[in-house]
Amino acid sequence: MLTTVAVAGYRSLRDVVLPLGSLTVVTGGNGSGKSNLYRALRLLAAAASGALVPAVAREGGLPSLLWAGPETGGPEGTRRQGPVAVQLGFATDAVGYLVDLGIPQVDPQSLFARDPELKREQVFAGAVPRPASLLLERQRGVVRVREGSWRMLDQQLAPWESIVTDLADAEAAPELLSLRRTLSGWRFYDNFRVDADSPARQPQVGTRSPTLAHGGENIAAVWATIQDAGHGSALASAVADAFPGSTARVESVDGRFRLVMRQPGLLRELDAAELSDGTLRYLLLCAALLPAQPAPLIVLNEPEASLHPDLLEPLADLVVTASARSQVVVVTHAERISTALERAGAVTHRFEPHAAGTRIAGQGALDRPPWHWGSR
Repeated sequence: MLTTVAVAGYRSLRDVVLPLGSLTVVTGGNGSGKSNLYRALRLLAAAASGALVPAVAREGGLPSLLWAGPETGGPEGTRRQGPVAVQLGFATDAVGYLVDLGIPQVDPQSLFARDPELKREQVFAGAVPRPASLLLERQRGVVRVREGSWRMLDQQLAPWESIVTDLADAEAAPELLSLRRTLSGWRFYDNFRVDADSPARQPQVGTRSPTLAHGGENIAAVWATIQDAGHGSALASAVADAFPGSTARVESVDGRFRLVMRQPGLLRELDAAELSDGTLRYLLLCAALLPAQPAPLIVLNEPEASLHPDLLEPLADLVVTASARSQVVVVTHAERISTALERAGAVTHRFEPHAAGTRIAGQGALDRPPWHWGSR
């Protein structure tokens, strides 16, 4: 389970260290930095597939991601003294990871000028990156691994390569395999497409699907997989809680799956193409949160979007049910959801906008988890 997430220099998150529980809620007003935390977590997860650099480039390159205010949050005009960097990190019960992204050292006219450089990476044991807990460290192209004492590796990494996916040393494999599995298991769901042409409304070729795709296009296959694995009762309860008297099932025609729903008072079932936007979105959330194979981490960004207010309490109950099998982080500005989840025991963080960067309401120096970024 993730115990800590740390972000520095990323958009409004000048320096944020966040403790996490099995269920965590991040709330706050518009512009407070909630979505920035969601995006920062997605960037971290991109490291597992070697897609961290392309993900930064798609967001406009490193200059678009950088904290735009004074370096120390002091008076306007304070000049930067330290390196220009976006730093991301997390710690779990077993292993942690830190990555330091910097300005590329290339000709500004280069076609790859938007690509950041991976200046520094660390894999560490325990909750805090510190010299005594380091297992593996990368400084620019040089990598060393701890084997009682430090051993320098022969392999030199290019500025766009990561130790998570590109390091070939077998001695470091156990730590990196654990890290890669942790990151690749994270699931993110944000703004499902539910328009008339969305893939979630169309029949799809059905194969066993343990988790919902980010876009929700395999919802029928996921639904069938959940039921086949013996977890259909949780789905049925979630549907009945939101839509009393209703049921949902999967119909297969020539190997193509489609989700159909029976509602009280109707003479026939409705398929996904006929459901309202809010109903389909809620069913997508059911499939995302109750998969046959629980994800180690599920992150939802504003799941209340386009849902009727009557669905917010059932959604909160659904999230609580999911948190018994997966760690869940919910980013929301819906007070009804955050209040209901807090009553259920969620760790709640309220983000507040500030000239010195996003702040966490009520978090004093002693409340902040220990974290040490180190230096290049």
